[in-house]
Amino acid sequence: MEEKNNQVVNQGNQNQVSQNVNNNEQPQMGTLANQSAAQPVQDVTAAINNQKNVQPQNPFIVPIPAIPTQEGPMGIRYDFNDGARVLLPKGHWHVQIEDAESDNIIFACDADEGWVLSNKKYYIPFRIRVWVRGEQNPILDHEMNLTGKEVQIKFPVGTLGDIIGWLPYADRFQKKHNCIAELTMAKNLVEIFASQYPNLFFTAVPMDKPKFDKPYASYYLGLFFRGNDTHQPIDFRKVGLHRTAGYILGVDPREEAPKVRLGNERKIKERYVCIATKSSSQAKFWNNGYGWEQVVKYLKDMGYRVLCIDKEPVYGQGFIWNRMPQGVEDFTGNLPLQERIALLEHADFFIGLSSGLTWLAWCTNIPIVLISGFTLPICEFYTPYRVFNSHGCNGCWDDVNCNFDHYDFLWCPKFKNTARQFECTRLITGKQVIGHIKQLMKDHNLIEPNKEINENVKK
Repeated sequence: MEEKNNQVVNQGNQNQVSQNVNNNEQPQMGTLANQSAAQPVQDVTAAINNQKNVQPQNPFIVPIPAIPTQEGPMGIRYDFNDGARVLLPKGHWHVQIEDAESDNIIFACDADEGWVLSNKKYYIPFRIRVWVRGEQNPILDHEMNLTGKEVQIKFPVGTLGDIIGWLPYADRFQKKHNCIAELTMAKNLVEIFASQYPNLFFTAVPMDKPKFDKPYASYYLGLFFRGNDTHQPIDFRKVGLHRTAGYILGVDPREEAPKVRLGNERKIKERYVCIATKSSSQAKFWNNGYGWEQVVKYLKDMGYRVLCIDKEPVYGQGFIWNRMPQGVEDFTGNLPLQERIALLEHADFFIGLSSGLTWLAWCTNIPIVLISGFTLPICEFYTPYRVFNSHGCNGCWDDVNCNFDHYDFLWCPKFKNTARQFECTRLITGKQVIGHIKQLMKDHNLIEPNKEINENVKK
């Protein structure tokens, strides 16, 4: 998303003059632009839109209020929905938007009427001051205070793992500010989180109407692409897919698995391992043609049942289709997430990709083997069984010089249509993954099921 550093939308003056200021400079006029105060969020989230050249819909569903929700003196309105917003009636005004933590003046301008908007939309402890031009004392001097205020935190609809990774940061934000927080997200995620976080209000969108129609502040949690520094203080590619939410909300970015309801009844008597082999883009797959079959055979030779829990048994596009590995049991299907949690929590361990079901498995506290080469290990949550091969091209997702193409299922920015395409995971071998499985079983004192059966027979 390309925007000016800060904006004034002034209905009477279209002249463009300078931009940012700080504490050590004389405040200058801001950029004047004739545009709506509510800019659409673009190039956001890891969801895939497979239609070429089609502008994706706003994945957040819930718009910000059309006008600021807070009333100030002399007809001035303001709030902190998607940044600091000030709506000025006709007059002669001087406006400053400041960072109350540092006392930096983020933006200052003179305006006669219209909108003054901060370009920065992530959490900043804003202070808004408005003067009648020429007067010494401001008529509005408001420092943002979220305590007891209605705040909306908006999650994109259409993605799974991202939201799972971000949820704990919203919880951390509510507790830090003691605000009344409403989280808007897809219904299937509300179903697994709402009972575990009584301090938060959850709204399933788009079917349910948001509880707050005049929030004091609101924030978008997402992956903002192409070097966007408007909705995130640090490019998510530098800090990790989940930790970016901590930076957006201004809370401790250390990772934490979200809470889900565990203690479900075990329905499969035999010991088993769950695997998930599908994802939304071919770069995310394990593109070694022998890998999954080798791993499945190894697990079955030990006596494990191997359950494939992907949403679809077959997934792909055009001439590329990915099927379940041979020898697995078909537990695929678009099932409620709580059913997946109940199955996962009783598995000895899980093997998956950098995809949603792997993040869901993280919630259940079982050991996880995570296979990925197009992301760097910093991208996902920590597991000691992170399988990564450094011998070829890798980490394009986290490379700030590469911009992920949501429309290209075969995206491989450096070696597409060459013999090296997808070598980041082709070079991850079955032997390498099996080595991590062996270490996992040793670390968790897991006896091979066949050996356990033989020992029980001898007894």
